Amino acid sequence: MSTACTLVFDLPDGSTAEVAVTTLLNGGYAGRSQDDVAAHVRELAELGVPAPSVTPSLYPVSPYLAQQTSTVPAQHGKTSGEAEWALIVPNDFEAGSDVLLTVACDHTDRALEVHGVAWSKNAGPDVLGRKAWRLSEVEDRIDEIELTAWADGVEIQRGTLAELLTPRYWVERLRELDLLKPGTVLLSGTIPMHHGVDQFAAKWRVELRDPATGDVIDCDYEVTRLPEPIG
Repeated sequence: MSTACTLVFDLPDGSTAEVAVTTLLNGGYAGRSQDDVAAHVRELAELGVPAPSVTPSLYPVSPYLAQQTSTVPAQHGKTSGEAEWALIVPNDFEAGSDVLLTVACDHTDRALEVHGVAWSKNAGPDVLGRKAWRLSEVEDRIDEIELTAWADGVEIQRGTLAELLTPRYWVERLRELDLLKPGTVLLSGTIPMHHGVDQFAAKWRVELRDPATGDVIDCDYEVTRLPEPIG
């Protein structure tokens, strides 16, 4: 039985693109400055999060967790999102279509993260925007594109894509892994959170903004608690 789910994206020219997700990958420790990444790994180690064996990392995630949703169910109060971009290889890629870029929020189980990052990534969905850009149309100004997240209406992350490894880096990495094919979706990894913020929020919103055009792609959702287990 297939686990693929189909996502639909609105493009700037008024057309739509579809992807039947068969491979979902989360980039990790994917900052452009790997010196900063190494410092971040040390900080996380102090919190009990296992260090990766290599950076940048790449975590396979169950394909059905790629979702365009407004509600994320959670088993407890220690889950949170992360502002990211997502690279999409659409169904018609082999017919000559471009890869796509959209906004994403990687909702992660922080209680599970200390036991294994890969496990925590599979405990919540990757929420994607409903609009996308063709990578070729924004690639020449990719570093200027802004990435911002709000948790319960409070800004929790803000930066530009210059802080992260580029979409082109990941395109070539996917090619090396023989995964640059229709159905692949890859999330970029995230930018630092502001100090002192409360990330365990009930409402999340993330946006990509292109200053050159003023165009915005966003996603937002509400976290709802599942009922307490019986037994």
